[in-house]
Amino acid sequence: MSEDLRAAPVITRREDPTTRSALRSWVVASVAGVGFLVAALVVSAYLGATFGVQTVLLALAVAVVPLGIVIPTFLWLDRFESEPTRYLVAAFLWGALVATLVAAVFNTSAIMVLRSATDPDAALATTAVLVAPFVEEALKGAFVLLVWWFLRREFDGVTDGMVYAGVTAAGFAFTENIQYLAQAYTDGGREALTATFVARCLLSPFAHPMFTILTGAGIGVAATSRSWGVRLLAPVAGYLLAVVAHGLWNLAAVSGGAGLVTVYVLVEVPVFLAYVAFVVWARRREGRLIGQYLRPYADAGWLTRSEVSMLSSMTRRREARLWARANAGTRGLSAMRAFQDTASELALLRRRMHHDAADDHALGQERELLGALTARRGEFVGTAGW
Repeated sequence: MSEDLRAAPVITRREDPTTRSALRSWVVASVAGVGFLVAALVVSAYLGATFGVQTVLLALAVAVVPLGIVIPTFLWLDRFESEPTRYLVAAFLWGALVATLVAAVFNTSAIMVLRSATDPDAALATTAVLVAPFVEEALKGAFVLLVWWFLRREFDGVTDGMVYAGVTAAGFAFTENIQYLAQAYTDGGREALTATFVARCLLSPFAHPMFTILTGAGIGVAATSRSWGVRLLAPVAGYLLAVVAHGLWNLAAVSGGAGLVTVYVLVEVPVFLAYVAFVVWARRREGRLIGQYLRPYADAGWLTRSEVSMLSSMTRRREARLWARANAGTRGLSAMRAFQDTASELALLRRRMHHDAADDHALGQERELLGALTARRGEFVGTAGW
């Protein structure tokens, strides 16, 4: 493999905004933008008509708080090979607008059907425990599935699955929190609003992301597997685990009182700690994988051993960026960041190729990345020396 890598010619992609691919991207982006806009108008109209504009704005301002905790967590997880910002924004909007809107339709329909056979409280509890988890986890997980299916060049495995799932779930929780906070303020004023804020936004801001990353991890396993059985079963297994976790959480919530406190302390807190450990493990694992799949390029002369060591450690990456900034200014810092991002993308592409999960354009993409890697190194080495 080393000889093949060394001998591979470096080519660059010809930029042509009139290509069919570029036009298709613009069409898809336009359709998605219009769809999100329509969904936003529908959600806003519903919330405004139900609770009033001032109450909704107050709830929205309060619901922003947990986003400051959740979103940075997934951006931290995504540091080795950052996903394009536009896709992360789309993930958030899908969760906040599309998933919540469709889930509201299904959940409301289920409540109406169940009310004809039982009392309203039982219908609400049954929907929360047995219907909502299936519907909501399917809708949130659908975005991750779409990214894997249509944007395989941007989907590199478990970490990416967790990131897209977490951001989508954060969007879903954001809109859901607005509704719950507005309902609490309408029913019980500031005291009820404060209690709901503490329960949903401070004590359980990661609830929805914790459920949905199970689906994302399952899709990530499928994305790097050679077995068709694993590709089919891993996403289903992740989804079912997410449904079970979500259902247990809702069961504790509808039980209320001492049951809720007991489940929170004995089940949810340990699960959250396990979730944190899993996130940390996934990030370290991605660093190890990057080092593993960059070594063949070092053998072929495209990288040095010290560069591979630096690229597989986030601490050493930060040190390299500090060095580049101190010796080459902002231009060197920008080149070093681009060098690191390109190397990560190259390593994860090589991993997909190793698992036969890359598309037909993988070799061309590999050569483009190798060319970009050399160019970026030339920028900071030419300025400061390396």
